[in-house]
Amino acid sequence: MSPMTSCPLHVAIMMDGNGRWALRRGEPRSSGHQRGAENVRAIVQAAVELGVATLTLHAFSSDNWRRPTREVAALMRLLHDYLEKEAAHCARHDIRISVIGRRDRLPAVLRQTIEAAETATAAGSRFHLRLAVDYSAREAIFRAACRFYKATRVSRESFEEVLGEVSHGGVPELDFLIRTGGEQRLSDFLLWECAYAELYFTRKMWPEFTAQDFAAALAEFRSRDRRFGSVPEAVAS
Repeated sequence: MSPMTSCPLHVAIMMDGNGRWALRRGEPRSSGHQRGAENVRAIVQAAVELGVATLTLHAFSSDNWRRPTREVAALMRLLHDYLEKEAAHCARHDIRISVIGRRDRLPAVLRQTIEAAETATAAGSRFHLRLAVDYSAREAIFRAACRFYKATRVSRESFEEVLGEVSHGGVPELDFLIRTGGEQRLSDFLLWECAYAELYFTRKMWPEFTAQDFAAALAEFRSRDRRFGSVPEAVAS
């Protein structure tokens, strides 16, 4: 089996462990979320430098609405502040921002900030940063299926178009998924896109996941052999 030498074009990260990281340090969960938000820029910069084309970050799942009201409100504020602050920085550095997931349940001010950030960075071609907010893969697939029965073109490609519409984003194939925090499951994240993704789990909590850790994860990816259902050439011959 020959290892891969190229960098994954599309990487997704489940940024798990913020609250647990804070509690272990005797701090409130909110401080973990704050530290996690601060870590995003470092990882985005590392992704750009390492040649990743698209990075999808799991920022807030649809299941996260079940958390305490104060924690949800704090997360909404963090998302608003991050987008408001980073939009100009990303525009200057040719980085496009887009947000996938439902928007109808988000605070109006956050929806406006999302739209402003997407508009300000729409021309970015160097790197694509996607944030999953109020995102559920199963719900997106279900909503797409409900729309699809009216479709005049019945194909996987046309279904993917509808799926992209309901989640406010395209459906690019995922090469590599990283989950921090020690859990080893997908938790309803990018289920369609993950069909042939390589998975990587680390016990490190998101606030302590560094650019060096990210580079090491990509090195692990490059050491793997992706066959997509085929067999190695040596066996086939």
